[in-house]
Amino acid sequence: MTGTPIDVPEDFARGTVHREGERGRAWLATLPGLADELLRRWDCEPTDAVTHGQVGLVVPVRRRYDRTPAVLKISFPHPGNAHEPDAFAVWSGRGAVRLYERDDARFAMLLERAGGGGAGANGVGANGAGAGGGSLADVADTDEAVAVAGRLARRLAVPAPAGLPRMSSLVAEWECELRDEGRDLGSPLPARVVAAAIATVRELGRDQPDTLVHGDLHFTNVLRSDREPWLAIDPKGYVGDPAYDSITLLRTRFDALLTAPDPRAAALRRLDVFADAAEVDRERARRWAQARAVTAAHWGLRHGDPAWLVKATEALAEALT
Repeated sequence: MTGTPIDVPEDFARGTVHREGERGRAWLATLPGLADELLRRWDCEPTDAVTHGQVGLVVPVRRRYDRTPAVLKISFPHPGNAHEPDAFAVWSGRGAVRLYERDDARFAMLLERAGGGGAGANGVGANGAGAGGGSLADVADTDEAVAVAGRLARRLAVPAPAGLPRMSSLVAEWECELRDEGRDLGSPLPARVVAAAIATVRELGRDQPDTLVHGDLHFTNVLRSDREPWLAIDPKGYVGDPAYDSITLLRTRFDALLTAPDPRAAALRRLDVFADAAEVDRERARRWAQARAVTAAHWGLRHGDPAWLVKATEALAEALT
C-alpha cells in the first residue's frame, strides 16, 4: 500500500456528479482505491496535494526507483478522453509532456511533471493536469502568448497514425448539429452566421490532412518546463486541419476582445498572429474559428453556460462571419 488514501477534492466530486449523475458518483467511489493500485503498480509516492481539472484527477508523485517527478492522471471514462495517451505517445516528448505509463482501461496515465518539478506542477488544464508551475496564462503580452501557442501547434502538427479519430469523418454529424441545434434553440444566431459555419464544415471539413492536432490548445494547456521552454498538456488526439485549434486562443482572455475599440479587428489580429506562428492559412483559421464559435454558442446555451459567455461567443461568431 502507498499509505494514506488520496483525498478527492470536494469541488471535483460535486462537478463530476452534476455532470455525470450516478455514473459519476460510482466512479468517484472507486478513485481512492484505483489511485492506490496505480501508485503501487507504477512504484510512485505522492509528493503534493491532489489537484484536478474538469474531468481529470491529478496526483503529483515521485517515481521511487529514480526519484523522477511525475503526475498520476486519472480521467473520467468518456470517449472524448480516450485518445490523450495516443497523442502523447506520437509526440514522444516533442513539444508535450512525456508519457511514462498508461492504463487505457482505467483512463489513467503517468506523465512527466512540467513546471520544473515544483509542487503540483502541470497546470490546471481543462481536463485536469495539476496546478502551479506556470503556464501561458501567466504571460502578460497576449500577442506573445498566442505566438508561443502557434509555434507549439506547428511542432505538434505531425503525421498521425491510424486509429485516431479523423475529423473528416465527423463532417456530416457536425453539419446536422449546426443546423438542428440552431432550430431547436430558437435560432439565437442570425441565419447567415449559421450558414457560414455550415459552409465551412462542408468546404473545409471533408478534405483535411492526416495531421495530429492538439484539439484544445489554450493558454492553461501550455506549461513552462525545464526540458523545453513550453510543453502541451491535455490533448484531444484529433486528426485534421491544424487551423482547427484557432478558436481556443480567441476564447482565452475574452474580455480583452470584448472591450477592444473594434472587437472584430482585435479578433482577426489575434487569429493572424496564431496563423503566422503556426504556419497555417489565415482564412482557414478564421473560418474554423467562426464555425467553432457557432458550435460553442449553441452548446453553451443548451448546457447552461453563464449568459455573458454565451452572448460573448455569439458576438464572436457574428464578428468572424
